[in-house]
Amino acid sequence: MGLGPGGQSLGWQHGMEAQGQAGGSGDTEIDWKAYMQEVEGFANGTLDYTQLKGDTGPLVYPAGFVYIFLGLYHATGRGSNIRLAQYLFAALYLLNLLLVFRIYCRTNKVPPYVFFFMCCASYRIHSIFVLRLFNDPVAMAILFLAINLFLEEHWSWGCLLFSLAVSVKMNILLFAPGLLFLLLQRFGLLGCIPKLCICALLQVVLGLPFLLVNPIGYLTRSFDLGRQFQFKWTVNWRFLPEEVFQNRAFHAALLLAHLAGLGLFALHRWHSSKESILTLLKDPAKRKPSSPPLTVNEIVFILFSSNFLGICCSRSLHYQFYVWYFHTLPYLLWCTPTTKLAHMPKVLLLGVIELCWNTYPSTVCSSLSLHICHGLILLQLWYGTAPMPVSHTPTPSRKCTATSKKAQ
Repeated sequence: MGLGPGGQSLGWQHGMEAQGQAGGSGDTEIDWKAYMQEVEGFANGTLDYTQLKGDTGPLVYPAGFVYIFLGLYHATGRGSNIRLAQYLFAALYLLNLLLVFRIYCRTNKVPPYVFFFMCCASYRIHSIFVLRLFNDPVAMAILFLAINLFLEEHWSWGCLLFSLAVSVKMNILLFAPGLLFLLLQRFGLLGCIPKLCICALLQVVLGLPFLLVNPIGYLTRSFDLGRQFQFKWTVNWRFLPEEVFQNRAFHAALLLAHLAGLGLFALHRWHSSKESILTLLKDPAKRKPSSPPLTVNEIVFILFSSNFLGICCSRSLHYQFYVWYFHTLPYLLWCTPTTKLAHMPKVLLLGVIELCWNTYPSTVCSSLSLHICHGLILLQLWYGTAPMPVSHTPTPSRKCTATSKKAQ
């Protein structure tokens, strides 16, 4: 089920089509002008984060966003050349596809025909990347680059890029529980501390100019976990009354559900050893029995399922948030054993999810359907992995071989 030359050609062809559509649509941006106004304040010398604002409100992203979009600000003539910005995002779209394809090629789980749907069947993703110029695709492309580095055992560089992705948009933190589990499994408690320090140090370095001027303002604006979302933009909770949607008790219930889901998956699906999960705190060399090396599918499964659990329990999903998990859906659907008859229902599930995200404005039916699809994926992840999506075939012992020869 490898990607092969056909899949690579499909990625290049689709990238060229994306470049063509960018060339034909120069007035489809949504937040681009606000982004440019926010970083222009920094370019003019404003270091108080509470004073950086745009037409859509105050700046609410960490410092990595400021530096990356400041580069785009200068590259596009102070943000005036939207057409050039869309060409640059089309190139980012192509790069993101190549990074995702490389991950899927390593896992060898997803049938090649599914890549056609990933490339050509999502108008919403194409719009988010190439036309709307959101910061979400930038964060996700950096994240997929980090995952590629994890798969190559470059954990320090991967953690550095993971932290950089977080500094562009905080949704990347949904992958953090899975990454912490992987670091503990790979290095133990003492061994993972330097990797966590890399993540923390980069955040301090990037935010230092703002931390020196107004540390409270920077932290409360860029890492505001309690920010209220507007009901009119929600994709996933349209079937609820607005009073419930805005209720803090409802938010607390979602947080508890998220933590419970992470705990259950960590204990029963991510942790493949029969030993206590507390053995992850030990140095891998001192564990008895010794831990097997992490496989590609273990790394991808843990990271993707960690993010998906957060998506399912999100307080609100806006249309651009689709990119947070769109490219992980094929793996989540096909990482479990799949019979010939089960392929079509999984493709249909992808289609229904796409339809939900393309329904604007969202409806009671579309948001309920989205939750049903998410629930079905969770169920097949839970019951289809026992305990991990990768099975290890034991090699026959010499004694068994000798016995079988005598029997002959």
